[in-house]
Amino acid sequence: MDKALVIVPAYNEADTIGEVVRRALVHADVVVVNDASKDRTGEIVESIEGAHCIHHETNTHIPGGVLDGMRYALEQGYEYGIAMDAGLSHDPNDIPRFMAAPPELDVVIGRRTSKSNTPLSRHLLSAAGSMLYNYAIDPTWVVWPRCSYKDVTSGYRRYSRRCMQLLVSSKMECRSFDFIIEALMFAHRNGLSVGDVPIHYDFTGSSLNRRVILDALRMLGLMLVKPRRR
Repeated sequence: MDKALVIVPAYNEADTIGEVVRRALVHADVVVVNDASKDRTGEIVESIEGAHCIHHETNTHIPGGVLDGMRYALEQGYEYGIAMDAGLSHDPNDIPRFMAAPPELDVVIGRRTSKSNTPLSRHLLSAAGSMLYNYAIDPTWVVWPRCSYKDVTSGYRRYSRRCMQLLVSSKMECRSFDFIIEALMFAHRNGLSVGDVPIHYDFTGSSLNRRVILDALRMLGLMLVKPRRR
């Protein structure tokens, strides 16, 4: 796959962004969306040869960062965008797995088949989230559970050009990490193809807070109230 771009939204990630970008560049082109960081995140990215950096003057959170990365990918003619975390919870060495996935897939989810340093509470939360959001994405999966997607709360993903075009042109209502759920819902309900590849996940710290939980519950409610929304 010659036309894949790694998209890394980053806010105050000076401690890890350099390693993430350098390791990712071994496999593909990289764009970092510096989401109004107050540390040296943007400066570090700018110093790395071959990396591109988009600077936000105000913080737009995960949705704004990923979507701006997708817009850049589309403008530059990339066929795929691979979104990953800036804090090394996602291993850049897994990028080739996404690149080797069937080219016809519109969304490739990084399914966390192995994890390290992950507390039991996060294992349980991910399992519960996958169950609830799968039902919200497609209520018929109560009858056909084997049709559901695995690890829907994983943010390490490959998006096709067609999927990126859909997402940047859609009126999305996500506010934070619920972007990954709404993006998958739009893909599914518009008939796009979804698959997964195994990845390793390293728990490097919790970004879970009251706002993220409320955003997740709000998105779940929206999906259940408007099950046919596109």
